[in-house]
Amino acid sequence: MTNKPNNKKKLNAEKYAYLKAEAQAPYKGLRKFIYIAFGASGAIGAFIFFLQIIAGKNTPDNTMNLFVQIVVISLMVFLYRWEDRQK
Repeated sequence: MTNKPNNKKKLNAEKYAYLKAEAQAPYKGLRKFIYIAFGASGAIGAFIFFLQIIAGKNTPDNTMNLFVQIVVISLMVFLYRWEDRQK
């Protein structure tokens, strides 16, 4: 019979806290990245639609599209902040 290493090695406190947080909120970092990416996409779209409204191109459609982009940005900000509050 061979001597197996002790499987009950103690984790350092930092690694244990990280693993515990990840178990409580899996993929939190990925979700925050998605919120940032979609928020940035909405911001770029809002900027483009705003410039088209200023230029006077298809104003009624672009106004509605601008509103949709602002809602997307607002939703992503809300979700990002909500994610941070759940510590």
